[in-house]
Amino acid sequence: MKSYTAVTYLLSVGVATAFQPSVVSRQVLRPIKTQAYKQSSTSLSSSIAADEDVATIQILMSDTGGGHRASANALRDAFNVLHETEPDRFPLKIHCDIVDIYTDYGPFFPYNEYVALYKIMAEYSFLWKWFYEFGSTPLGLWLNDFMLELTCFEPFQECLTRNPFDSSKNDKRADMVVSVHPLCQDLPLKILSSLDSNGASRSEGRVTPFVTVVTDLGGAHPTWFNEGVDKCYVPSDVLKNAAMDRQVRENQIVQYGLPIRRGFWRFGADYTGSPEEQDEATEMEGVHHKPTIREKLGLKDLTTVLIVGGGDGMGGIIAQAQAVGEKLQSLAVSKNESYQMVVVCGNNKAAQSTLSPPQTNWGSNIEVSVQGFVNNMDEYMRASDILITKAGPGTIAEASICGLPCILSSFLPGQEEGNVPYVEESGFGTYKGSVEGMAETVQEWLASPSKLEQMRDNALVAARPDATLDIARDLADMVYVRREELKKGGGTSSKKEIGKPKTKTIAYGMGPF
Repeated sequence: MKSYTAVTYLLSVGVATAFQPSVVSRQVLRPIKTQAYKQSSTSLSSSIAADEDVATIQILMSDTGGGHRASANALRDAFNVLHETEPDRFPLKIHCDIVDIYTDYGPFFPYNEYVALYKIMAEYSFLWKWFYEFGSTPLGLWLNDFMLELTCFEPFQECLTRNPFDSSKNDKRADMVVSVHPLCQDLPLKILSSLDSNGASRSEGRVTPFVTVVTDLGGAHPTWFNEGVDKCYVPSDVLKNAAMDRQVRENQIVQYGLPIRRGFWRFGADYTGSPEEQDEATEMEGVHHKPTIREKLGLKDLTTVLIVGGGDGMGGIIAQAQAVGEKLQSLAVSKNESYQMVVVCGNNKAAQSTLSPPQTNWGSNIEVSVQGFVNNMDEYMRASDILITKAGPGTIAEASICGLPCILSSFLPGQEEGNVPYVEESGFGTYKGSVEGMAETVQEWLASPSKLEQMRDNALVAARPDATLDIARDLADMVYVRREELKKGGGTSSKKEIGKPKTKTIAYGMGPF
């Protein structure tokens, strides 16, 4: 009955929607403000008179993917750091208006219920696979585009015209728009064209800069890529090719890496200067010294296996911890050595309770630390020697920065499936779908220190610790150019200009292409 109910519930969503993963709690839906829709039906230029010393960027996302908000927050933090550490190049502060456009502005089900729907889709992965694959077909893409424009144009227009400093007002637009979500390209671009052309066109006349920052890694849904964007930031060769397959031109694509949390940047949270002034060896033996971090976390200075279940502890974390714990206990007895295991359960309080004493007695030969939700995952990763995790793109990127070999425990069909070959071909991990396989792989790796060291080196080769700051530098340059345009009166396109090529070429001088 439970499966039937879930299937019925999901089928009511409609085959057009391409879902992305999420492990966060849903926000409260704001009331629909019809008067605001009426106001926003006319063009609202991005005014700067009230805040002359602050540039504004609206970041569109939805909490239908744990990495989307994390990426948005990472970019916001990077703008602040650049303003503080490179004031000559970035003299203006940049204010970010981060908005969950579907939860806050979706007019009705299913658009305002994506987060709740994720949990069902994740539980029944065959449904996820079906919806994802159909949503990638020409018919699925057309249906999604058609339904979004038909039902969400006015609500989303309210979002794109909201004041970046006061979301209750629609009297000032952000200077620039950035998308970190696959379903935030097509319709926002049409809305910006309509706003910038005074309603003359939904396909031409856009002058407000729009950028996509892809937050997937080894695979991505086609809705990530729209040829009308000014720039599309991708983290891998695979996604660069995927973008070009969707007619995004090579000179629109910039490849730096994934935007990740500040603790994983080069020099971590202590970033104060140019990356070129330091080297990896100095960094790893300095602020990222394993024994020092372990002591700070209250851990023993022992070989450590880290098991991560994501924000809500999904992925069979109890069975994984029990199997690995038993294997480490057996190894400790047979080799007369000691080992350590850290289990991060996220918001899964039931798992945390089950794995903690007195419910679980791990024995005297291994040290076990069971944590709930943590905000210092960078420290736990740098304190560890092996990571067991689901194949989420952000976690993989963060692990590579920490030189941490990975055992991938699961993946969602679709965009996460491509993360498995990415890790395996990069030489810093493998996929094991059973808890027995995970435990045996831990034993194999611990028996071969040279193999672990090689995988650690391979992970560091794949790492892109400067990606977040590199992306932020480019975006800051873009929004500064836009500010100058606005000062000269370039807030909208006249109706005479409508009919020029749909994609406006702007010489921002960014990236390697």
